[in-house]
Amino acid sequence: MTTAQPWEQPTVGAGPDARSATTTVEVVIPVYNEERDLARSVERVREHLQTLPWTARVTIADNASTDGTAVIARRLAHAHDDVRVVHLAEKGRGRALKRVWSESDAAVLVYMDVDLSTDLNALLPLVAPLISGHSDLAIGTRLGQGSRVERGPKRELISRGYNLLLRGTLRAHFSDAQCGFKAIRAEVAREVLPLVEDDAWFFDTELLVLAERAGLRIHEVPVDWVDDPDSRVDLWRTARDDVRGILRVGRGLLSGRLPVGEVAERVGRASADAGGGRLGMQVVMFGLVGVASTVAYAVLYLVLRGPFSPFTANLLALLLTAIANTAANRRVTFGIRGRRGAVGHQVRGLIVFGVGLAVTSGALWLLHASGTPGAAVEVAVLTAANLAVTVMRFVAMRVWVFTHRVRPRGVVAG
Repeated sequence: MTTAQPWEQPTVGAGPDARSATTTVEVVIPVYNEERDLARSVERVREHLQTLPWTARVTIADNASTDGTAVIARRLAHAHDDVRVVHLAEKGRGRALKRVWSESDAAVLVYMDVDLSTDLNALLPLVAPLISGHSDLAIGTRLGQGSRVERGPKRELISRGYNLLLRGTLRAHFSDAQCGFKAIRAEVAREVLPLVEDDAWFFDTELLVLAERAGLRIHEVPVDWVDDPDSRVDLWRTARDDVRGILRVGRGLLSGRLPVGEVAERVGRASADAGGGRLGMQVVMFGLVGVASTVAYAVLYLVLRGPFSPFTANLLALLLTAIANTAANRRVTFGIRGRRGAVGHQVRGLIVFGVGLAVTSGALWLLHASGTPGAAVEVAVLTAANLAVTVMRFVAMRVWVFTHRVRPRGVVAG
C-alpha cells in the first residue's frame, strides 16, 4: 500500500490490531452469497486503493452467507495483509455496517456494494473532504449534475420517486439516499450509529436523515454508475420496508425521541437548524388529522341524527371525534405510543375540547345578544372562532396535553 505523508495522515487511536492502528481508510464490502464476484471485486478495490495517498484496508462483512463466500473471504484475508473478514450470524447490510464501523479504528469508514456498480474513480473525491475535516459524511449520487448512469427505466423511476418522497416527508436535502457508495468520519459514526435502528436496506436513509437533522455536513459526489442486471434486491419489498422506515423516523423526529440536537453539540456542528423541522412537521400532521376529524364528524352526525335530536347528535359526534382526534394526534403528530399516560392525555384533551366549545358557543351567544345576525355573519364569526380554537388546541397539545410524556433525552413512554 502507498504510505501517506505525515501531513496527510490523521492521527487515529491504537486498536487491538497493530497493523491497522494507523489505517486512514477502511472500505467495507457487505456480502451475502457472492462467491462468484467476491474475489474479483476485492482485488479491484485493493488495486485502486494503492493509488490513493493514504493507508487503507478492505473489510469483507459476510452476512451469514450459505455458499462458498465465507471460504473465499478467509482465503483473501490470509493472502493479503490489507484484507480482513468479519462474519455475521444474521443477514442485513445495515447490521454489517454497524458492526464493522463500530469496531473500526480507521479515521474514515467507507462502504461500497460488491458489484462495484460505481466507478472507483469517485473514491478519492468521496474520501478527501472527510479526511480534511471539511465534511462529516460523503455520498455518491446517481441523480446529481454530472452523474452518468446506465440502468433501466423501472429502477430509475423508483429511485427518483423514493428520493422525492424523502424530500416531501422528511425534508431531506441530499439527492440520492440509496447509492451503495458512502463514507463517514469515524467520530461521527460513533455518535450517529446508536440512533439508527434499521439493520437492512433503510439503514442508508436513516443514517443520512439523522445526520442531516444533526446539522452534519454531507458532501455529494456525482458518480458513473452501471446497473447490475443480476441484482437480487426485491425492489417492492424494499420499497414497502422503506415507507415503514420513513414513518418510524418521522415519528421519532416529531416526538423528540431521536436526540439529534445533542449529537450536533457533541460533534461540534450545532446550529440553529440542528434538530429542527419538528414544529413544521407537527403543524402539517395536526392539519391532516384535523381534516380527517372533520370528515369523521360529518359522517357521525349524519348517522346519529336519525335516532337523536340535532343537539344530541352534534354533542355525541363532537365528543367522539374529539377523543379520536386526541388519540390520533398523540400517535401521529407527537409520536407517543403505548398505553402509559393515555388516560391523562385524553382527560387534558377533553378539557381543551371543552374550552374550545365554550369559545365558539360564547362567540355565537354574544353575536345573538347584540342583535339578529344573518346566516352569513354567523358563519363568519364561527369560522373565525374555530380558527382561533384550532390554533389554541395545537398550542395546548404541544405545551400541555402531551408534554408530560416527553423525557429529557427524548425517550417516548410506553
